[in-house]
Amino acid sequence: MNQPNKALDILKTAILLERRGKAFYTQVARNTQSPAAKRIFEMMAEEEDAHVEFLSRQFSHYEKTNTFLQSENPDHHDDSEVERILSEEIKKQISAASFEAAAISAAIDFENRAIEVYASRAEESTDPNEKAMYAMLADWERGHHHLLHKLNEDLKEQVWYDNNFWPF
Repeated sequence: MNQPNKALDILKTAILLERRGKAFYTQVARNTQSPAAKRIFEMMAEEEDAHVEFLSRQFSHYEKTNTFLQSENPDHHDDSEVERILSEEIKKQISAASFEAAAISAAIDFENRAIEVYASRAEESTDPNEKAMYAMLADWERGHHHLLHKLNEDLKEQVWYDNNFWPF
């Protein structure tokens, strides 16, 4: 596969990943009974939408010029807002065996896949703008992964305490 086609194929894959993530997060936000989980998943859907727009601009530009735009940092939510939502309140609203917890686990898999695609392309790319773009996206997805992983671990620990799974 020649380089321009490979670059376009990777961009298409990235856009598809982000669209699927947005669809998933939007559906979870609609179906959750937890206001805090609803807000987290709405924020994740909004960020995936920003990724789609960003990647679509890159795709259009690359398709016309065979070059990547200089990397920009798409808008994302303030981490302090996320930390506020990830308070004890969300842990009280979600049990580790709930729909929301299953969605968090599935979301972790989505984020892992995105990290894999972006980090791999950043590593193999020779174009500095492409490399920077995919490295930035991989880092952003790692942030999502970290947030979801922390929430998943907190929920798991809560179940362990509630069910006396501790050996001491």
